[in-house]
Amino acid sequence: MIDVDMDLVRSLHQAVGDRVQREQNRRRRSDGMSLLVGLDEQQFARAVIADVIRAHAEERLTKGQQPLDASQDAEISEAIYARMFGAGRLQKLLDDDSIENIDINGCDQVWVTRTDGKSMLVEPVADSDEELIELVQTLGSYAGLSSRPFDSANPELDLRLPDGSRLSALMSVTDRPAVSVRRHRFKQVEFSDLIANDTLSEEVADFLTAAVKARFNIVVAGSMNAGKTTLLRALAAEIGPDERLVTVENALELGLKADVKRHPNCVELETRPPNSEGHGEIALEQLLRRSLRMNATRVIVGEVLGPEIVTMLNAMTQGNDGSLSTIHSRSARDVFGRIATYAQQAHSLPRDVVHEMIAGAVDFVVYVSQDRVTGHRTVQTILEVNGFDAAAGVGASEIFAADAKGNAVRAEDIAITRAAELAAGGWKPLRSVEGWGA
Repeated sequence: MIDVDMDLVRSLHQAVGDRVQREQNRRRRSDGMSLLVGLDEQQFARAVIADVIRAHAEERLTKGQQPLDASQDAEISEAIYARMFGAGRLQKLLDDDSIENIDINGCDQVWVTRTDGKSMLVEPVADSDEELIELVQTLGSYAGLSSRPFDSANPELDLRLPDGSRLSALMSVTDRPAVSVRRHRFKQVEFSDLIANDTLSEEVADFLTAAVKARFNIVVAGSMNAGKTTLLRALAAEIGPDERLVTVENALELGLKADVKRHPNCVELETRPPNSEGHGEIALEQLLRRSLRMNATRVIVGEVLGPEIVTMLNAMTQGNDGSLSTIHSRSARDVFGRIATYAQQAHSLPRDVVHEMIAGAVDFVVYVSQDRVTGHRTVQTILEVNGFDAAAGVGASEIFAADAKGNAVRAEDIAITRAAELAAGGWKPLRSVEGWGA
């Protein structure tokens, strides 16, 4: 890898930024001219970067210095572009498809975990912790639907990067700024992709496809980094383009709206943190309530984390059949206890009341897990929610159970109560629907 003079990059980046800003100001003053945005702005910046680098080479010649070679110029060009439209020196790691997670414990302690599960220390992404903080602040200014501050008054930051990766950053509460990036290798994922990488079998994919088309409410559960969001995207890919989707997230991550062909009528809602005075916050629970007034045929919640759980359960029973969401849990059955705990903490609801709400709202729980050694992700269990009993709580049947390798396979001795509706959704079970659910 070529060593890049970052002081030079900063200097040339300033020159490029000044020229781009002058062009934007000229367009503001001119009648009939629109501002450069999107690809137009990026293409203009590319041309300016080339001009500035060429001018720098000429300046070196006039001083009797040797110009930089073509490979160095190319590295500097990409570094400037990344500072303007990407993630600075972090961009190279984001462009590496073999990297799955990035963990930064200060500017010079950068660890990456590759898709084979191996971790390694790589080169710094900034020359100082202050520069790392500035990088995160820049990303926070342009990510999501509203600017997200990152400073001593706002020491936490969660956002989606332009490539769909999720960034989480902390400062002030740690001795050095800490940044974690979770890559999403599949931005537009289908079940065929998950079959190809052995996340699930064709039988499981067929079942889940039918469950989506039959408009059942599905909760995807799993531990951190187990692949819940990827599976949720695959489920959403089975929703027809004629449906109106509203996604609700703490930080935009699903990216369903970007898949215009599949989801032409999609609205993304993102929470907003409070300002430095503690005002202006818009919480997930508030957005969920708002989504119920937006004529959505389905509401998709990126991740349930707390008090919004009761609103979500109510939404699932108020005409929003076919809703999807994810939740952290240690097992499929742990989902019911996790939901009840959230509801009790936020609303002081009795546990049996919450369990009855779950039984009336959730149809299936799909549990996805990750092997701690190999990093391989797989759908392990599918539960069908069957009802509520005051003594036993939520009733659920393990209709797909983990085999010896941890892969979900059909439990043939367990009847599926909703078999007829699934068949209407296109599922072709291995045995007749008659007699099922008895």
